[in-house]
Amino acid sequence: MLLIKTKIGPSEISGIGLFADEFIPKGTWIWRFKKGFDIRVGDKYPDTLQEPARSYFRRYAYQNPDTLKYVLCADDARFFNHSDKANTHCVEDPEDEDTANVASRDIQVGEELTIDYSEFDTDPFYGFEKERLLVPLI
Repeated sequence: MLLIKTKIGPSEISGIGLFADEFIPKGTWIWRFKKGFDIRVGDKYPDTLQEPARSYFRRYAYQNPDTLKYVLCADDARFFNHSDKANTHCVEDPEDEDTANVASRDIQVGEELTIDYSEFDTDPFYGFEKERLLVPLI
C-alpha cells in the first residue's frame, strides 16, 4: 500500500509512471505490504488464471525471491518504473515477510518514483524490453 501522495501519468521511462504528489524526504516509507488490501498468493497461483487475467497478473505482480509468493499491489504502486539509479530502494519490513520501499534521497513533487526491479522480483523484466527501462534519471 502506498504511504505517500502520488499520481500516475505518462513516463519518459516506459508507458505510465508513478509520480510524487508531495515532497518526500530521504528515508520516508513509500510502500509496504498491507494484508487485506494488497494480495499475496502462492507460486502456482498464476497457472490457475485464464487469459487475459494471467498476463495482467504476471505483468503487475512480483514474485518475492525469498518466499516465492506473488504480491499484487492493490493501488497505483504497480506503476513504479525500473531504474538502475532508482530514487527508492527496498528494506526489510520488521512487520512483514516482504520488503518495504523507502526514499533513497529527497524526492521532489512531480518527480517519477523508480525502483530497481531486481531488488525484489525473481523475474524483474517479465514482459518488458529491458533496454527501454534503463533510461537514467537525472
